[in-house]
Amino acid sequence: MLVVPERLIADLVSPEDAFAAVEAVFAAMASGAAYNFPVVREALGEGRQYGFKSGLDRSGGLLGVKSGGYFPGNAGRGIPNHQSTVFLFDPDSGQLRATVGGNLLTALRTAAASAISIGRLARPDAKVLGMVGAGHQSAFQMRAAARVRTFERVVGWNYHPEMLPRLADTAAELGLPFEAVDLAGLGAQADVIITVTSSTAPSLMDTHVRPGTHLACMGTDTRGKQEVEAALFARARVFTDEVAQSVAIGEAQHAVAAGLIAEADITPIGAVINGTAPGRRADDEITLFDGTGVGLQDLAAAEVAVQRAVERGLASEVAL
Repeated sequence: MLVVPERLIADLVSPEDAFAAVEAVFAAMASGAAYNFPVVREALGEGRQYGFKSGLDRSGGLLGVKSGGYFPGNAGRGIPNHQSTVFLFDPDSGQLRATVGGNLLTALRTAAASAISIGRLARPDAKVLGMVGAGHQSAFQMRAAARVRTFERVVGWNYHPEMLPRLADTAAELGLPFEAVDLAGLGAQADVIITVTSSTAPSLMDTHVRPGTHLACMGTDTRGKQEVEAALFARARVFTDEVAQSVAIGEAQHAVAAGLIAEADITPIGAVINGTAPGRRADDEITLFDGTGVGLQDLAAAEVAVQRAVERGLASEVAL
């Protein structure tokens, strides 16, 4: 078994690597060559979440599982609140091939997914990026978005305003001006909106979003979470990483439960990548990507890390 620790990931996997890996796995999912297994997620109390995401990609020769979750007490321990490890298995024998640190990989693959949706669905002339949420993941999201569209400025909102300097600092790093706004102002200006919060009640409302906007909703991955008002789904064309997961634990869960849309109304982003489903059809269309985060994203990103580590002689081998 090979071991690729967390401390090596930043030097092994770039944002561009993650983008290519995730886009390929989305395409494989849409073609039927890859599929995810049901998510296991448990609340441990005191805000702690723990679970497993797993899947099989026959085209990529990938079988594995990501184990991890959210542990809010970790900030006081000096370690990240999000903790993840990816285990890769040989799909033919079931033998464990590699154990890979998954914290940075999770951030990179999540940002890659939203950037893929922006690249495929946002208007080509999008100039203003709106950020709802200013947590750790927001910086990865903003950087990834800036790789697929030439934004001129960033507007942002966060429930805790004291965290907004993270958005301002990231925008400055990208050479973009930043303005803190209320949600109505954000919706009135933004051509692309990324929501990346852990909210259980909607903050971005239907009336905030104007025609022609693309939304990448990246924070809802558990039953009960919600970032945007369900009514918005009735006005938008909805895309996702995996339809079953979107309906069960994604942002679409609320709109489907309310009868505003049906499962059949949701298009896998991989079908757009493959050319079997259309992307944006008009400049005034609202497009919404429900990024639930699928296990195959983690496996694809981890495989890149393993291959690079082996090439550079950095992977440790442990006998089982």
